[in-house]
Amino acid sequence: MTDFDAFTDLVVDSPVHVVTTAADGQRAGCLVGFAGQCSMEPARFAVWLSKVNHTYLLARTADTLAVHLLGRDQRHLAERFGALCGARHDKFAGLDWSEGPGGAPVLGDALAWFAGSVHATFDTGDHVAFVLDPSRTRVSETVRGPALSLRDTVDIAAGHP
Repeated sequence: MTDFDAFTDLVVDSPVHVVTTAADGQRAGCLVGFAGQCSMEPARFAVWLSKVNHTYLLARTADTLAVHLLGRDQRHLAERFGALCGARHDKFAGLDWSEGPGGAPVLGDALAWFAGSVHATFDTGDHVAFVLDPSRTRVSETVRGPALSLRDTVDIAAGHP
């Protein structure tokens, strides 16, 4: 086993998230494998968006992002937001969603979600970190865990070019 393989085994069970946003009259969302709390006081959370992703293009001018946690039985949502290209498909068509804080779409069927204003961004290579100041959180009363993990979704081919 290489050092990279060992490293991947250590982090591959982290939860995946669906990140959504709206800007300039458009909405977008994508499956995110890189995310996590990055400060306790003040509470902050970072999500990394691929520079080639349609959601990243909208997020650059958005004030708010919504971060959704999916249950393990919600792989269909991970596939939709991970395998479809938002520039060519309306990923929200036929889904239970509503406009949330800052206009960001909120998925009604998520295990949990929070919305946060964009505090800062950092270019980290092929992804950009969006550091969020969480402002509103909801936990589903009907959807239960465990959370869908990166290991559960590693075979989903990215829909962006």
